Amino acid sequence: MSEIHDVIIVGSGPAGYTAAIYTARAGFKPLVIAGAITAGGALMNTTEVENFPGFPEGVMGPDLMVKMQEQAEKFGATVMFEDVVSVELEGDVKTVTTEDETFSARTVILATGSQHRVLGLPGEETYGGRGVSYCATCDGFFFRDKPIVVVGGGDSAMEEANFLARFGSKVTVVHRRDQLRASKVMADRALANPKIEFAFNSAVVDMGGETSLETVTLRDTVTGEEKVIEANGLFVAIGHDPRVELVRDQLELRDNGYIKVAEPGTHTNLTGVFACGDVVDFTYRQAITAAASGCRAALDAQHYLESLND
Repeated sequence: MSEIHDVIIVGSGPAGYTAAIYTARAGFKPLVIAGAITAGGALMNTTEVENFPGFPEGVMGPDLMVKMQEQAEKFGATVMFEDVVSVELEGDVKTVTTEDETFSARTVILATGSQHRVLGLPGEETYGGRGVSYCATCDGFFFRDKPIVVVGGGDSAMEEANFLARFGSKVTVVHRRDQLRASKVMADRALANPKIEFAFNSAVVDMGGETSLETVTLRDTVTGEEKVIEANGLFVAIGHDPRVELVRDQLELRDNGYIKVAEPGTHTNLTGVFACGDVVDFTYRQAITAAASGCRAALDAQHYLESLND
């Protein structure tokens, strides 16, 4: 506790590592507490990333995160692969506590991300990166001319289905109710798409395939009848939850649970505390937009630190 860091970054991924690169290059020697299991964020569970600028041949998600980490460390960032168990964010000096140690800082940048809601089926993990996905924009291209299933009935699911219809031979939307929850304009757009079919009152209960996903089993939620359909891609679009457990009682949150910031900046309601990435962004959730917000958080923190010496 004797040392007071200028910047502590809680979380990693594109947002946290970009914030670390910028604050390190500015000479603030940030401490990044990246997480034990979640270090690197969602891209650690992604195979090939083809839409991140600068990689025309594509790049594996974990490789991209390692490169970002190494770049941050090159400029003076310290990265710890531990989990934060508590934070105290009020006052001029904030504290961040892991299982073994407590650190102090003048500024804290939160880049804790979000987690997709899962179906809870064993096959989700088995076929993760081999057919099961949570991001159509990220992975839709890989399922060109192949049958695709989208699970969900809200606006996100309809947006995913319409996007995936550009690639797949057909898209089957699976929804456990008898009508969509999506807004009328989004629902009408999907219902009018000739490549989209609907399986209402249905739920995915199993998945099959030797080395990658080949089939999914649907169960009728009314009759209990089951049927197997072809599917090389299964996109789960039932929502995301921001990782705000550490700060729920300290920071102002939006109605949907995401951290509220003073846009276009990244300032939270507490002085010297900034938030970036998917813990803030419930609209785009892309690696490049997360990196951009990490840059903004770093610049906001830099300006705040410089103001302390005025």
